[in-house]
Amino acid sequence: MKKALLYSVAGLLLSATAVAQNKTAIKFSQTINKDNAYKHLSVLASDEYEGRETGTPGGWKAADYIREHFRAAGLKGPVSGGYFQPVDMAKFELSQVLTVDGDPAEPLKDFYVNPQIVLPKGFTLSVPSVLFGGYGLVKEGYDDFQGNEISGKVVMILKSRPSGEQGGEALPALNARLKYLAAHQAAAVLVVDPQVDDMPDNLKRYLQSEQLVMKSKEYLETLNSTQPTPVINIGSAIADKILGVSGSGLAALRAKLAEGKTAATEVRVPLSICAGKKENKVRAENVLGFLEGSDPKLKHEVLVITGHYDHIGINPDAKGDDKINNGADDDGSGTTGVLMIAEAFAKAKKAGYGPKRSILFMTVTGEEKGLLGSEWYSENPVFPLEKTITNLNIDMIGRGDKERAQDNNFVYIIGSDMLSSDLDRIGKKANKDYVNIKLDEKYNNRTDPNRFYYRSDHYNFAKHGIPVIFYFNGVHEDYHQPGDEVSKIDFPMLAKRSRLVYFTAWELANAAKRPAVDKNEDGSPKK
Repeated sequence: MKKALLYSVAGLLLSATAVAQNKTAIKFSQTINKDNAYKHLSVLASDEYEGRETGTPGGWKAADYIREHFRAAGLKGPVSGGYFQPVDMAKFELSQVLTVDGDPAEPLKDFYVNPQIVLPKGFTLSVPSVLFGGYGLVKEGYDDFQGNEISGKVVMILKSRPSGEQGGEALPALNARLKYLAAHQAAAVLVVDPQVDDMPDNLKRYLQSEQLVMKSKEYLETLNSTQPTPVINIGSAIADKILGVSGSGLAALRAKLAEGKTAATEVRVPLSICAGKKENKVRAENVLGFLEGSDPKLKHEVLVITGHYDHIGINPDAKGDDKINNGADDDGSGTTGVLMIAEAFAKAKKAGYGPKRSILFMTVTGEEKGLLGSEWYSENPVFPLEKTITNLNIDMIGRGDKERAQDNNFVYIIGSDMLSSDLDRIGKKANKDYVNIKLDEKYNNRTDPNRFYYRSDHYNFAKHGIPVIFYFNGVHEDYHQPGDEVSKIDFPMLAKRSRLVYFTAWELANAAKRPAVDKNEDGSPKK
């Protein structure tokens, strides 16, 4: 009798398992495997793709590869019949001119302007004099400007004390001193910067490179903004040239400051400064593959599955001979996951088992530049955001981190319960029913100092009130390094984590109701 009871209990358990699992979903998950993962990733993270940087031939090759996979799988191109959603990006080439008493200085040798502070319309100014203000230090009982009027003046200050100078209190941060000058309406600031005299190669390359910008709503608002107070970093030769007109060179004024005396002086010397930006259009696109739902009442609702296909390209400053940041884990692994999941759903539809809701598979560009591709989509959605039920975002699922080095059978989930208790429940149940991977919620909060919740493409959906789950394997020693290679990928775990996303997507796309949003973006309950 005990044996019969045991068999009866076992039968009930097996029956419960069978009910919890959808055999059709399992059948079409079989193509999400380590071999297919290797097939895709060995291409996307190859040296031929040169690190897939946004706006480069390597990035375009990756976009073309993904498009062809979507097409071959039978997904539709939802952007006017195509698979590419162009992202309006441009590179801006900075031109800069500085003349002292009519003599032009040489950019990147005598001076430089940081392109980040120059608005698209640029700036131009000419003044008859320059106010030298020491270190720009103002405190009780001491004023480097010695009562001189700052408003409307070009002010010269020293960035730092000479190396080896003894004594003297620590200077306030340069930004704090610049903020003081901006608040007092300085026309511009000349910062005497030792780096100009001996400019590091990486700084010179940065200043020579074109600045990549996406023409988002925020960017367009800057077109009519007021130019912040221009800051021009100058070397000692230009500083001496300006100050020499007054009969005092830079060394003499530094000596005076070292004695604790102010050295404010207004030098009558004509000075002109000009900085402008030339726009060069950049090819960049999100790659979209669309699977229309099978239920006439539900197919207008869309589940979005994302991963970013871009990475950081070639780094000439990398140590050793390998300069290519292949980005196998970041985020070649997530892109590979999206491709495999898309193929699985497409095969299910061809066999007559398509999901009730529609699914948009989207690999985005520009994540490494500031979540640009997903931001562009959120501002220019192909499908209405109010009809978007959830975003499942995959960013780094091919490896692990040191904290879980002994057991890689895990994935960090972030955002799962931030906006929707339903989504959290569905995602965790899908894992329990099908995959049985450890779901680690260590980073699943808004106060995590790493700010992972805000650092990948899901956030551009979450900020619009769309529930999200972000799947992530943590940061490892090869993060943003040439060592992030295909050879270090755990392909069985890449496939297993991808299957978790697939089964979660299956449940979401076929559920009777979409996940209810019962929390606000700040986590407070919706009323």
